[in-house]
Amino acid sequence: MDLGIEGKVALVTGGSRGLGRYSALALAREGVRVAICARTEAPLRKTVEELRALGSEAQGFVADVAVAGDVARLHREVVAALGPVDILLNNVGGGRGGGVLEATDDDWMAAFNLNIFSALRLMRLVAPSMRERRWGRIINIASIYGREHGGRSATYMAAKAALIAMTKHAALAYAKDGILVNSVAPGSIAFPGGSWDRFQREQPPEAVREFIERNLPMGRFGWPEPVGDTVAFLASERASLITGACINVDGGQSHSLI
Repeated sequence: MDLGIEGKVALVTGGSRGLGRYSALALAREGVRVAICARTEAPLRKTVEELRALGSEAQGFVADVAVAGDVARLHREVVAALGPVDILLNNVGGGRGGGVLEATDDDWMAAFNLNIFSALRLMRLVAPSMRERRWGRIINIASIYGREHGGRSATYMAAKAALIAMTKHAALAYAKDGILVNSVAPGSIAFPGGSWDRFQREQPPEAVREFIERNLPMGRFGWPEPVGDTVAFLASERASLITGACINVDGGQSHSLI
């Protein structure tokens, strides 16, 4: 299936590893010119080489999207190198602290800065040129735990729920401008260096088996390629009637009907 996005410019935050990397690779396979950012240069360079090996005119930028000044600089550098952004994937996220009462004010602020404000700042920067061209795709990586209870961090759940809500609001605001805004909610996806990879390595085998039996209908942890492929589809012409959606990629793990 031709997704119709060859030659488009994509910016993927946290693109050197994990779901960001797999999404960047999926976009590169479609002929997209991909810019990725990360806080560390070495893995950034490695992933840029992978993207270029697929024929993408890829560029890597060292930036911390939790820092407002870095976000503005990143956007300027991407536009200077590749041109206006057609596809934005806000992939960076995370949480810290435990329950609602245990998490400190700093924990809450850090979680919302990382998950919400990093995405919001980039959306503000890319939307005007998308509106001028009457074409754009914004995709935010949320979580099934932004739709229902789960996980160990209240800050993470709340921030991802807010990201899904912000995505819906932006989708309705920009629908008439040709800008489609959606979110993807992964389940427990395992990849090298990720939290579920560490869980499987660090926990006793019986604890891992119990978690799988209790939570994962397919009998195994998820894998990242379907997330990347979903991102590429949502970025495409083939998804031209999809906006304001939150699409689960979780192997049936989640229970919410909302």
